[in-house]
Amino acid sequence: MRTAHTSRHVVVAGAGPVGLWLAAELRLGGAEVTVLEQRPEPSPHSKALTVHPRTLEVLAARGAVEPFLAEGLRNPTGHFGSLDDRLDFSGLDTRYPFTLLLPQARTEALLERHARAAGADVRRGHRLTDLAEHASGVRIGVAGPDGAYALDAAYVVGCDGARSTVRAAAGIDFPGTGTTVWGWLGDVVLDEPPAGSAFSVGTSQGGLMCVPLPGGAHRFVGHTPDDQRPDWPGEFTFEELRANVLRITGRDFGMRDPRWLSRFGNAARQAAAYRAGRVLLAGDAAHMHFPAGGVGLNVGVQDAANLGWKLAAVVRGAADGRLLDTYHRERHPVGAALLATTRAQTALMTAYSSDGLALRALLSEAVATVPALSRKLAEGLTALDVAYDTAYRAPYTPADGDGADRHPLTGRRAPDLPLTANLRLYDLLRAGRPVLLDFGGHDGTTWPDVVVHQGPPVTARPDWAGVGSALIRPDGHVGSARDAS
Repeated sequence: MRTAHTSRHVVVAGAGPVGLWLAAELRLGGAEVTVLEQRPEPSPHSKALTVHPRTLEVLAARGAVEPFLAEGLRNPTGHFGSLDDRLDFSGLDTRYPFTLLLPQARTEALLERHARAAGADVRRGHRLTDLAEHASGVRIGVAGPDGAYALDAAYVVGCDGARSTVRAAAGIDFPGTGTTVWGWLGDVVLDEPPAGSAFSVGTSQGGLMCVPLPGGAHRFVGHTPDDQRPDWPGEFTFEELRANVLRITGRDFGMRDPRWLSRFGNAARQAAAYRAGRVLLAGDAAHMHFPAGGVGLNVGVQDAANLGWKLAAVVRGAADGRLLDTYHRERHPVGAALLATTRAQTALMTAYSSDGLALRALLSEAVATVPALSRKLAEGLTALDVAYDTAYRAPYTPADGDGADRHPLTGRRAPDLPLTANLRLYDLLRAGRPVLLDFGGHDGTTWPDVVVHQGPPVTARPDWAGVGSALIRPDGHVGSARDAS
């Protein structure tokens, strides 16, 4: 049995996008990280395709976005419940008013390169088998290619999917609803592809979306009335894909050469706690749902962005456990909203009756003709509207309940503010440290471990024009702010 121990050591179970981004964030914050992934090789298949604007901002704030932009296909629209009229992302308050169509296999490859470059120890073919918490840490059992061994760590984070071993070992409940609807997907070559970057149709015969993939293939995602059943329908076949597409659209688009075929259900569950002592959860280990809107990977990466800087600060002694308590408090409501939204979309997507189709038509027209509705749905889908209730008196000290500053900006995501002709806020966040923006209104308090920028106020944005100073958390949310006197 081989062991390793350090008070700064964190073990992450799972080398998907969430675990890899968390590992890089922990390394940036000064933690030692071991990532355990039971798959000996990355999967060539891609459950997720969509990288949303807020995730692109998270990547940009670490200087990691350019490889994603170089490979992904940009789409300036999104969908809610596969309604015929799409959400317009072009007016969103971000430098990335689009989604990227990028297969998850490529997202994982880019994130693994980023995590390894940061110094994370990524071990493929190593499976977490059990864990036991003790007074000073966690003992973790591992099954590796050369046999069983143990790791000692200060904390362990389960990023190991909906069937999380970490969650089960920690005894964290995973309540929710079971599967009542099955969806399916097929990656195929099309000789006669539909026009545009996104094709969708909903009829009494079913719902279908088709999007292009980098490399020339297309992905069909859909469901039919026959898929409304709780029992497993069996493996999805190419013949069934062709029959379903013909049933819904009347044509098969010249499909051939299937690359991947799969089914998925609409079970919706959320962990009762994102933290139990020295065990934490993120991504699908914390929440599972129907993949409506392509948001799952994105919410998981944003879980990691919230947790990474906090856990790193705790293990290096810069903060106490109160900071980790804010992880569940801030991200659990986001996960609950995710489940509510995806369940609502699933109901719309499977509305096959004449009444259901009438509802879809009504809501689709509203999306097309009421800009405020389209924007609200788009901001929710992209997570640009996420705001937290935690204020900070110092870089790593929550200050709720004791007269904390409740400026209107507190808790909101900070956009990539232009600070000078050649400097933007996200440039300063690359170090993974809090950033103090001093526009002439700072009270003079000296804080350690803070990147300080002094300069003129931001006048280009009305919501920031009167701000005298603001402390920006490492995850890009406003920790506290005060107006100029």
